[in-house]
Amino acid sequence: MEFEAFRQIVAEEAAARGIDTYELYYQREDLTRVSAFGHEITEFSDASEGGVSLRCMAGGHMGCASTEALTEKSARALVRRAAESAAVIEKDEPEFLAESGQTYRALPARDLSLPEAGALKKLVLAGQDALYAEAGVVDGCGSDVYALRETIALTNSQGLSVSCENAVTAFMMMAVVADGEEKSTSYDQCNGTPETIDLAALAAKTAGDARAKLGAGTPPSGAMPVVFSPRAMADLLGTYAGIFSAENVRKGLSLLKDKEGSAIASGIVTLVDDPFYADCTMPMPFDAEGTPTFEKNVIERGVLKTLLYDLSSAAAMGKTTTGNAARRSYADKISVRPFTLRLQTGTDSEDALLQKAGSGVYIDSLGGLHAGANPISGDFSLQSGGFLIEDGKKTAPVRSFTVAGNFFTLLQDIVAVADNPRPPTGIGSTAFVSPSVLVKGLSVAGK
Repeated sequence: MEFEAFRQIVAEEAAARGIDTYELYYQREDLTRVSAFGHEITEFSDASEGGVSLRCMAGGHMGCASTEALTEKSARALVRRAAESAAVIEKDEPEFLAESGQTYRALPARDLSLPEAGALKKLVLAGQDALYAEAGVVDGCGSDVYALRETIALTNSQGLSVSCENAVTAFMMMAVVADGEEKSTSYDQCNGTPETIDLAALAAKTAGDARAKLGAGTPPSGAMPVVFSPRAMADLLGTYAGIFSAENVRKGLSLLKDKEGSAIASGIVTLVDDPFYADCTMPMPFDAEGTPTFEKNVIERGVLKTLLYDLSSAAAMGKTTTGNAARRSYADKISVRPFTLRLQTGTDSEDALLQKAGSGVYIDSLGGLHAGANPISGDFSLQSGGFLIEDGKKTAPVRSFTVAGNFFTLLQDIVAVADNPRPPTGIGSTAFVSPSVLVKGLSVAGK
């Protein structure tokens, strides 16, 4: 059954039960994945999954239920189960539905077709051939390609009806190189199509990054300048993005309570949430509640301009929603999340940041981001890899050292931002983008 027919049955059943406030959220994902190891395909999957969730007001409470089956029987059962769940809800805080008649930004015309499975198989094997053509590469290399099309539709009893479709193909490589007994690995990824992905360039970069790590030592210990690569800084942003959620602030899971309008970062820091970022893989004109999305400065020249809000947190805190309601899947509860959270670029080159640092470490990989980072206090102690900075230049590779600090302090201690943002990768609707940044005085534990 198509979603529109399913929606009509839900509306009929809701009316029959005297339910006049409800929201229906539909999500479908068509995903093809092909993996290769060595010179053989090791995994292939081609699946479609998704479903519908219903929120409805019954007895003064908002109940919810979900289903994978789009049939008449499941539609009527969905309304019944949502109403039954409302009867056992004890939460007294009001919940809200988006109003109709709002204005949404139009997405540019795009090709939303997915590559054929045969083309993806050829692509992943060609990627392996490109890897093994690189100097020093040994057995153990792997490639993966994902092709995803996602459809989201939302209707409610307020007359709102919106939908959006996105498609993306992502290619990932892992290179293993050796020099005698020593081995080193690196991974990289890019988005595109079988026709536009430059496998040779991706393989050269991935294998080159792995070769550069051979012979890595351990840096000295102490407080020193640190330059984070675009990837490493984007990983930090992703780890601590939850501090900007108004819902987390309300729950005491962020230290940014009452900080809007206050300086929380260096004056050169501007952090933007942009659902329409040029390299965004899955632009969204509306959030998970149907509210229009828009670009916003979360931090502007060091000042916290706004938290990220959904309808409920905005109402509770006397604010206006920023259109950041999110669902990881149709069956999940609404949360608050950014779209593309990006650190605005500066005017320096990365080489200029190294010159300003003088000496220290350049970090291009961070490990233990979940175990070693506290998203509430901001404290972190992370296994790292990268290069020494000596006389203003990257020199010897280093690994197996720890960088420690506090994310809130790090924001204040950013002294330079480069002009080299790395395009977002992956296939999700949330991404994190950053150029290289120079931070003063982080604690490094090496030898």
